[in-house]
Amino acid sequence: MNPLLAVALVVVVGGAFVVAVLRDPLAATVAFGGYGLGMATLWAILRAPDVALTEAAVGAGITSALLLVAIARTGCATVPASFDWRPALAVAALVVALAATVPALPTGGEPIAPGAAGDVGRPAGFYLANAPELGVKNVVTAVLVVYRGFDTVGEVFVVFAAGLAALVVLGGREW
Repeated sequence: MNPLLAVALVVVVGGAFVVAVLRDPLAATVAFGGYGLGMATLWAILRAPDVALTEAAVGAGITSALLLVAIARTGCATVPASFDWRPALAVAALVVALAATVPALPTGGEPIAPGAAGDVGRPAGFYLANAPELGVKNVVTAVLVVYRGFDTVGEVFVVFAAGLAALVVLGGREW
């Protein structure tokens, strides 16, 4: 395993655990921002730069900012210091479940992997060969808009919902 990947996985799992067990909303929000940056790094290491940029912008940036604004507007920056083990146990159970399934996955590029075997979608050569026929110069744009249009519409709805949430949190009375 790549040492950088191992460090990123430890940061992500540790960040999720810290967010789950912190009782102070402000500290949990800051830890959540760190978790989002860890996830963005993990996606970059896994060679998914589009997902990494989205995670950095939405997961670490916008979501953390909205949570900080919500905390500031509601005035609930502190919570009694009682420790609840239930979130920690839920995170531990999720980590155990994921750790049990990861070894069963084929390694990227193996002939038995569904994407390499052609069982999922179409091979990359199809998109590279047919994108110019669609009148789209950028192959990534052709895949996102033409071939994965339904998925892209779902992502647009998510961004729209995030924008509405930002308007609700930021709108209203003066600071």
